[in-house]
Amino acid sequence: MNERELKALISLLDDPDTEIYRELEDKLITCGPEVIPMLEKSWEASLDILFQGRIEQIVHKIQFNEVKTDLQLWKISNQENLLEGLLIINRYQYPNLADEEIHAKLAELRRDTWYYLMYEMSPVDKIKLLNNVLFREFGLSGNTTDYHAPQNSFINKVLETRKGNPISLACIYSLVAQRLDIPVYGVNLPKHFMLAYMNDESPEEVLFYINVFNRGQIMRKSDIKAFLDQLSLPASDEFMKPCDNLSIIKRVLRNLIAAYNQIDNVDKRDDVQLLLDLIEAT
Repeated sequence: MNERELKALISLLDDPDTEIYRELEDKLITCGPEVIPMLEKSWEASLDILFQGRIEQIVHKIQFNEVKTDLQLWKISNQENLLEGLLIINRYQYPNLADEEIHAKLAELRRDTWYYLMYEMSPVDKIKLLNNVLFREFGLSGNTTDYHAPQNSFINKVLETRKGNPISLACIYSLVAQRLDIPVYGVNLPKHFMLAYMNDESPEEVLFYINVFNRGQIMRKSDIKAFLDQLSLPASDEFMKPCDNLSIIKRVLRNLIAAYNQIDNVDKRDDVQLLLDLIEAT
């Protein structure tokens, strides 16, 4: 479809006939993200509330289709890249944000830690260094005043406000750590996402756990087992060993569903539920 035809379609979006609008909407959505700049320009040139609302709806559906496709492709071929999964979720709420900003901030945090990192440091000392850079100098902290807010699940907002929930803080912490060859990985502990420091010489062995929501508190296996006892759950590998990135992304999505439910945003809750359903499907 050429530019002239697209402009003609867009100009008809104020048609009061719902059936005609649905047909126009379908055609424009089929055009994909390439039509968004033209839609946005038409939105800016109009004062018609119905016309603007319909454009906003079409743009959202186009962008949401992109997120759905990207997340499915990530599951199939790019699960090793946790950051990419987080960025795809980020694009649901912030479709126009440049991913480079997040890459740059993580690179800066890595650099700030690397400057003081010494090879002979013990695992505990490496974690103390990471804690100092991420919590004391950069100012990351748990969002205790607005724990269930949706922004706690979007990595750009967590890096911007420096407040997040256990899993978003753990993701940032582990992404920085792994870029420094520090073997820190996520553990899908119920109610409270944790990190595990793995033994370099015996990769299946957890040396200790890290409670990122409590400023990087180091915890022992007995602490985790006691926590699981309180929940009447077994100390199984599922809860004691690192999980895969797909499990992390699923948990981020579940947190978002709960957050949108908390503020009665049914449309966004249903959108995110659809994303979760897509990657849970076999």
